[in-house]
Amino acid sequence: MRTLCSSTLIGEVFVIGFAGLVAMKDPDLSMSTVWTVSGIAMFLCVALCGMVTRPGGVALGWALQIALIASGLVVPTMFFLGVLFAALWWASVHYGRKIDEAKARFAAQAEPPAADAAA
Repeated sequence: MRTLCSSTLIGEVFVIGFAGLVAMKDPDLSMSTVWTVSGIAMFLCVALCGMVTRPGGVALGWALQIALIASGLVVPTMFFLGVLFAALWWASVHYGRKIDEAKARFAAQAEPPAADAAA
């Protein structure tokens, strides 16, 4: 799960950066505001890559997806991209868990029987 979710989050870092460049063209927003918000969001994406498998990591990822969709209020294209990345996040979590379960099953099958089980 960690690999799939981290790949999605790193993709979001680039999308947020490009959305920041688009948002800079809005005359109502200051450049410092745009890059503070974008920088915090990009940092959260990278930090979440290491926290995905910890308790609450997936929930934080969902909160980030909601924030990404809400950023469409500033950059309208982000509504579409936010929904797209939310779908990717769901797929990463869903299929990542299935892959982790399959790996655990195969690892359990590959383990040799314990020595005390024979006695």
